[in-house]
Amino acid sequence: MTTILGLSGSLRRASFNTGLLRAAAELAPELTPAGTTILQGSIRAVPLYDADLEAASGLPASVQQLQAQLRAADGLLMVTPEYNNGMPGVFKNAIDWMSRGPGLAYFVGKPVALLGASPGGFGTVLAQNDWLPVLRTLKAELWAEGRMLVSRASGLFDENGALTDDRTRAALRDFIAGYSATL
Repeated sequence: MTTILGLSGSLRRASFNTGLLRAAAELAPELTPAGTTILQGSIRAVPLYDADLEAASGLPASVQQLQAQLRAADGLLMVTPEYNNGMPGVFKNAIDWMSRGPGLAYFVGKPVALLGASPGGFGTVLAQNDWLPVLRTLKAELWAEGRMLVSRASGLFDENGALTDDRTRAALRDFIAGYSATL
């Protein structure tokens, strides 16, 4: 059984990126290898990184949970929004926390796939590029055989953030199938 930890870098309830992650999780059981699942993790409860908090109290429970999910997963699917032509601070903060304590070892050699959705015309190309030095620093293995940039997302999702566009769903299926076949 192949398990992928999926993280959306958005906190918005009807987020395009969370909707993209939900759609990926729905499609995963249909893919090869059989039994592929995408566990939808959450960064919502991760506090802002504070070294004083870490020194006084250790890793927050939300971070420990994400670390345990990452440790158990065969791969990491990062669904990143793009804010002001870069990665979202809240997502970077969660990854920074996850790399603390024993967490850094869980990233080393972990296959990571990047994708994202944006209302703009270029998808999340700049945010995805921003993640590259971070993933290198964490010694993660970037899956670079595919790239998915969902642009003009407002016409592809409903008001609840559910992916409604069949063409995007087919591209997502191909992306997830390609990634999961390498795990």
